[in-house]
Amino acid sequence: MRRRFHHIQPESFEFTPDNLVWAQRQVQNYPPRRQASAIIPLLMRAQEQEGWLSRPAVEYVADLLEIPHIRACEVATFYFMFHLKPVGSVAHIQVCGTTTCMICGSEDLIAVCRRRIAEHPHELSSDGQFSWEEVECLGACSNAPMAQIGKDYFEDLTAQSLSGIIDELAAGRVPQPGSQIGRFSSEPVTGETSLTEIQAGGALRNAAVERALQRGDSIRRIDGSES
Repeated sequence: MRRRFHHIQPESFEFTPDNLVWAQRQVQNYPPRRQASAIIPLLMRAQEQEGWLSRPAVEYVADLLEIPHIRACEVATFYFMFHLKPVGSVAHIQVCGTTTCMICGSEDLIAVCRRRIAEHPHELSSDGQFSWEEVECLGACSNAPMAQIGKDYFEDLTAQSLSGIIDELAAGRVPQPGSQIGRFSSEPVTGETSLTEIQAGGALRNAAVERALQRGDSIRRIDGSES
């Protein structure tokens, strides 16, 4: 599949001061004459700062690494994790459509995205706040169907719960990630059948969900100022 940069591009790009410091530290992790290997984390940071990866951003990263622009463009256009066109200003929803999620109802989730956001993937909603796409396996098969929104997984979804998550995001709130039916992790829906003597210390949520709720940064742009 041929991937191209969006036909509308910003005039320029540069890292925030904090992100620039972060990028320079990443480059130092690689030995001399091998620092171009930092290209993927730097491209990802540029995407996390802006929400998508523009051509000026790719060329900016290339200049930081002192490599030809075409080499950076080759990386950006090869990997599907890089968004080459603008995404929703609030959230970009990635619905897993691989086997387990498909069997468990991912098509219903996609139907919600088509109805609530836009008919086609990678299209912006009418207000520019949302976009969506179908992606390959995200590795949460036990809690299918699921979607990734920002930095977090939302699991055990139904059409109704996904629609509610979109409502929460549109209202400026950050919905609780993880299982949407109350599972602690990936135990059977009917409850544990083994290792039942192991307790989670009375915690209501697993550490990943608890951390996400404490930070509340699931969908915020990464500008380098994170603690």
